Amino acid sequence: MAALARVRNAGLVTTPQSLDERFREAVSALRPPERPRAPGDPVRDGVTLTGARALELFDAQLTARHLDLAARWLRSFNEGFHTVASAGHEGNAAVAAALRGDDPALPHDRAAAFYCVRAAYRADPPGIDPAKRMEDAARDILRGVVASVRDPISGGRDKVFGNAELHLVPVVSAPAGHLPRAVGLAYALGRSPDPRWPADAIVTATFGDDGVDRPGAAAALHAAGWHDRAGQQIPLLLVCEDDAPGGPAPDGWVATVLRGRPGVRYSYADGGDLAAVFDAAAEAAEYVRRERRPAVLHLGTVLLLGRPGDPEPGADLDRDPLVGTARLLVEAGLLGPDDVITRYDEVGWQVRKAAEEVLGEPKLATVGEIVASLAPRRPLRVAHAIADAASRATGAGGANRGRVFGGRLPEQAGPMTLAQTINATLTDALAARPGLLVFGPGTTRGGRHGVTAGLRERGGERVFDTPPDATSVIGLALGAGLAGLLPVPELPDLAGLHSGEDQIRAEAATMSFLSAGAYRNPLVLRVPALADPYGLGGHLANDNSVAVLRDVPGLVVAAPSRAEDAAPMLRTCLAAAEVDGSVCVFLEPASLYQTRDLYQQGDNEWLAPYPGPDQWAGEHAPIGRARIYTLGTAQDLTIVTYGGGVRMSLRVAARLAADGYGTRVVDLRWLNPLPVADLVRESLATGRVLIVDETRRSGGVGEGVLAALVDGAFVGSARRVAAADAPVPLGPAAQHVLVGEDAITQGAHALLAR
Repeated sequence: MAALARVRNAGLVTTPQSLDERFREAVSALRPPERPRAPGDPVRDGVTLTGARALELFDAQLTARHLDLAARWLRSFNEGFHTVASAGHEGNAAVAAALRGDDPALPHDRAAAFYCVRAAYRADPPGIDPAKRMEDAARDILRGVVASVRDPISGGRDKVFGNAELHLVPVVSAPAGHLPRAVGLAYALGRSPDPRWPADAIVTATFGDDGVDRPGAAAALHAAGWHDRAGQQIPLLLVCEDDAPGGPAPDGWVATVLRGRPGVRYSYADGGDLAAVFDAAAEAAEYVRRERRPAVLHLGTVLLLGRPGDPEPGADLDRDPLVGTARLLVEAGLLGPDDVITRYDEVGWQVRKAAEEVLGEPKLATVGEIVASLAPRRPLRVAHAIADAASRATGAGGANRGRVFGGRLPEQAGPMTLAQTINATLTDALAARPGLLVFGPGTTRGGRHGVTAGLRERGGERVFDTPPDATSVIGLALGAGLAGLLPVPELPDLAGLHSGEDQIRAEAATMSFLSAGAYRNPLVLRVPALADPYGLGGHLANDNSVAVLRDVPGLVVAAPSRAEDAAPMLRTCLAAAEVDGSVCVFLEPASLYQTRDLYQQGDNEWLAPYPGPDQWAGEHAPIGRARIYTLGTAQDLTIVTYGGGVRMSLRVAARLAADGYGTRVVDLRWLNPLPVADLVRESLATGRVLIVDETRRSGGVGEGVLAALVDGAFVGSARRVAAADAPVPLGPAAQHVLVGEDAITQGAHALLAR
């Protein structure tokens, strides 16, 4: 043990060589018993894990350890691009063994042993040697390390533990950011017709203790308990792998946080003790499966191969799970110390051989290959989906549609406001799509602006309330979409969207990208948005910034300005989510929800009749296409705008027409992707462009419009009218920050004078 003491005292265990030496020294010091146990017997007294199963799991743990060593070796000559290690977390092999192969799991970035167990011991296809499957699993993980296009989940785009055949969902967010999605997926099990997961499956998500204080963990634990208290089934097992020095204390911070969550059952196991983890995980999984209620399993783990800046494990060397399992097997008489070392070296040779094999595999070579799975756009299929929905609504689904609307169809109700139109469109969607869900804080009571009033009576349990935080709302939607449902959540305002921005960026918009299209999360997120100069609530409730959405690749951002566009645009978003798995944010200008008039009081020109199904195909609004209004000769000025800016610009354009100036008003409608071809064409037609941007001057939509004009070789005069770079103040002072008709008029005259 002298060499072991030297290693411990030096505190150098973050190198592959020292970790390897430490394992060999520790195993060599073990002594077999006089009376060995049979492989079919428990590996020690008081546990259920058999010796034979422990040997299988040990192979997975050894493979995981050598994968870490191989990743460091590959990195040493710049052929490996990911070195986040699972060393010290190999106890999660027992968690995988306690689950079924068809239980969906969301493993975090230290889950190599979990992956190997799931891959080696699955039932389908039958007849394949688990040892061969273990080798294949190692090869697949190494493909992610070297960014090979043959990586089974991301196709070389990133290193994540995922595999659709193994029902492993890749985790692509910040620590614990995937947990709200896990809650949503657990909620959707049993409610979705998706054939991938049986009705009695459970969802498992693993995460590190560095995420326990993050918004994702807090929201997930809260939401799981909230839904459980509401009597809704949440078959969810959360596994927290805690690297606390010396092992987690029963009254430590992580244990206190996890144990104190209402509605979530807590249990603990030492992650270095394979038998204890197996029993705890099996018991927790059985509870979740039987009761359909959430639970959290707290595992004491250790960080053995850290990154620069991570603390050294020090005295925690004795908690190495590989040494713990080797001790378990040797003391049971199932292996001798030399057998363990031989097995360790054989697995190491196999992993090194796999690493050498994947080195020559091709990498992604073009931008086209990289973005192929980002956000498929099939506009013809979307248009056909809308036409098919219309045919069903007038044919076989006509009776159901009439019943849902209570016998009074919306197209017979006369002109509607923006809010009424959105309500009717959601009702039609609920009638046509059994898998559609509408939810959010206070949704059953109409939401903050009353837009969803009456939907609960029409959609039944598919319309429901949620906890108020955006992280829970978006997470529920991401999980439901993953399970094959079509979620349409609502947030109260833009401030909520900002707090959930990481989920939109890292979880929603990248799922298809990082799973090469194997997984997707169709989503239409409704948000009352943009600012109101006469609105209530100050800068949070009256926010005017959408900058967080502008640079999210693949995201669709819709901004209808009036009832006439709201219905076709919402139908397009729903169809795109259904057909292409699109992630859409539907920004609804809250200041225009109840607006009726355009030019003068009582003209009712901002209202529009609701289109019946026979008009849906003809009024289809494709993603990325603008609406053009022409006033007068339409030869002097082009105004490019969206949302509330459309109404203000049309009023200004009418006054300009009275003075003899012709104007084109371009309603962008889609803020991402921008309707570049339409805005460039309409701008070239006049040579003068006024951009009316409701968002802030810095980071606003207008910046993207200007860039599109430059890229489109626009030659002419351009001017911007935008909100000030300031939060929106309370009361009349808001008018000094936001865009108004006077500023639009001044900008127009400045351009016309050139």
